[in-house]
Amino acid sequence: MSSENKVILTVACTGAWPQKSDTPWIPLTPQEEADEIVRCWEAGASIAHIHVRDDENHASMDFDKFAETVRLVRARSDIVINLTTSGGLGLDDAVRMKPFQLLRPEIASFDAGTMNWAHSTIFENTPRFLEKLAASMHECKVKPEFEIFDAGMIYNVLYYRKKELLSGTPNFQFVLGAPGGMTAEVRNLMFLLETCQQHLGDNFTWSALGIGRGHLPIMFAALALGGNIRVGMEDNIFYRKGELAQSNSWFVERVKRAAAEMDKTIATPDETRAMLGLIRQEPVSA
Repeated sequence: MSSENKVILTVACTGAWPQKSDTPWIPLTPQEEADEIVRCWEAGASIAHIHVRDDENHASMDFDKFAETVRLVRARSDIVINLTTSGGLGLDDAVRMKPFQLLRPEIASFDAGTMNWAHSTIFENTPRFLEKLAASMHECKVKPEFEIFDAGMIYNVLYYRKKELLSGTPNFQFVLGAPGGMTAEVRNLMFLLETCQQHLGDNFTWSALGIGRGHLPIMFAALALGGNIRVGMEDNIFYRKGELAQSNSWFVERVKRAAAEMDKTIATPDETRAMLGLIRQEPVSA
């Protein structure tokens, strides 16, 4: 099959918020998360999007937790590594960037703007931070994944491209259903996709996710529209209404089945690297 029939499947196993009180199957420690990522890789996942927790299981950007998780994953699989830069609120810029600067994943998240989160706090990504983030990712040869929570964030990416702070083929992750962002509706996905096409033509790649109950509509729409997909307990802990998923691999297997019905297959990690133009690197010394 050509790359047109390949779907890049990202699994986000942990995220920043679910706790064992929400679902006993959420992996929280580096060992738990690494084991879960390897299971998802064995099931066919292309990319692992990694968050970590502190010793109290709260959202964290603890470098040592990232280093341990990445080491455990890389020892047992060749899955593409994607590290978050937003594992908590109100963190120093240097703390947010250190994991990708030293661990050198192939991808790291670039949250492309500030937003009100859950109408109670601010998810802050200032112009100053985004310019520093763009420069550091370029220097480290780590591809940014532009997390798009609403349409204005696309225009932020276009602005930084015009200023030549960003280059290459942009890779967008449309995040729908976050409290304070665009709702997880197919018409919103279509609007974001059409906005990118208006300004970039076909010169971009994209993936989509729906948080919570929007998970399935966005998954099926992304498949139908030729996009890539993210699944996992970061975004949704329920396999179906009233039924908790007992593993992130359940979501991976469902995407595989749905893709097969459309004569598509899930991209291997190496196929993903070729499709996104990723560079494999070794960690650097602190």
